[in-house]
Amino acid sequence: MCKEEVKLTRSEMREQAFMLLFSNSFDDEPVENKIEDNAEMFRGGVCAYAQAVVMGIEDKQEEIDALISSKLKKGWTLGRISKPSLAILRLAVYEIMYLENIPDGVAVNEAVELAKKYTIDESGFINGILGAVVRSKEETK
Repeated sequence: MCKEEVKLTRSEMREQAFMLLFSNSFDDEPVENKIEDNAEMFRGGVCAYAQAVVMGIEDKQEEIDALISSKLKKGWTLGRISKPSLAILRLAVYEIMYLENIPDGVAVNEAVELAKKYTIDESGFINGILGAVVRSKEETK
């Protein structure tokens, strides 16, 4: 949990969520344990937003992964996506599909920024997948 005196930007909170998701991709340890185990890694601990998002993604992961898979080119699978990119995609798709207080464009832009920081030339791929997710969401409205 974030301590009161530590004020994080939404981008920093999102980055915490990404780091937890990424670290979770290496084993099957319950996400609650990951949050507890990694609390000391973050200034002020794991913030409530990152905790809620990571728990929400774990709860909706099948739906999120199915949506991501549906936007991949023929012959591609989730297993072919790098671990950092998949963590970023899951985070952004969760924000787009389940968090009404975050504009879709903000979720996409933040994901692209995380990709620029944590992947090697995968920001365009992430932008393309998320653009397709946003378009399909708008078509179903």
